[in-house]
Amino acid sequence: MLMSDSPLAQTFNSTSSEFDRITPLLWGPAGQSLAFALELAAGDSVLDVCTGTGASAIPAAQAVGPDGIVHAIDLADDLLEVGRLKATSAALRNIDFVCADATEWEAPSTIDTGYDALACSYGIFFLPDMDITFSRLVGLVKLGGRVGVTVWRKGAVKEFGDAYFEVIERHSPGGGHTGPLSRTGYESNPLRRVETSETLAAWLEAQRCESVRVTELSNHVPATEEFVWNFVLGSGFRGALSGFDDATRDTIRAEFLELLTARGIDSVDATTLVATGVRTA
Repeated sequence: MLMSDSPLAQTFNSTSSEFDRITPLLWGPAGQSLAFALELAAGDSVLDVCTGTGASAIPAAQAVGPDGIVHAIDLADDLLEVGRLKATSAALRNIDFVCADATEWEAPSTIDTGYDALACSYGIFFLPDMDITFSRLVGLVKLGGRVGVTVWRKGAVKEFGDAYFEVIERHSPGGGHTGPLSRTGYESNPLRRVETSETLAAWLEAQRCESVRVTELSNHVPATEEFVWNFVLGSGFRGALSGFDDATRDTIRAEFLELLTARGIDSVDATTLVATGVRTA
């Protein structure tokens, strides 16, 4: 089975329209912040992993200019196609959206000494064996190049996720829904190891990075009905709906919105950690 046909790729391929609808409120601010934090310069080469529709790859392409290049890779080609259209609309010709497996990606011969920068926004916890795969990606960056990631800060999206999976559990008791924001295996999920400034910095240092800096991007998105359900359908939350028919999904949606209202959850805490470091070994 091709990795692009994996359950994860299928989930995110099905999210393409909703995924991009929430970009201005969610993925976009973090991606822009990551591109700035990497201190990219004109002419740089960038590898953007788990790129989605290009939330960090597109601002990176704008930063490196026509003499630079961004290789934006993801397993979900439907998301990549949205990114291609956005890049075309922005007249960006220095970005390649490639459906590829991060565990197998190799820099083309034009990147002869390694990438100047590696970016991964909200993606490291989806990588198979997070430590090993990311270490391999860091190895594609030249010595002295920059490495950057974004992750949810501890407690972010928790109230939202708790309510959502409570409703899911009503309709699928013991369903064993997994993912970085699910309640199943919560404490053992890789995200738990990188959700504070201190632990994220230590993790990047263990990935052969020095001069690590972590900043907190505070972002509280109003929990409108439109945003709430687009967030579910446009993120990894969608995977928990895969076993339900349309009627049950409609019921879950209604019950979830009612529960958010009952608990007074009127905004989604999307606070994010933006971390960068310099590859030194």
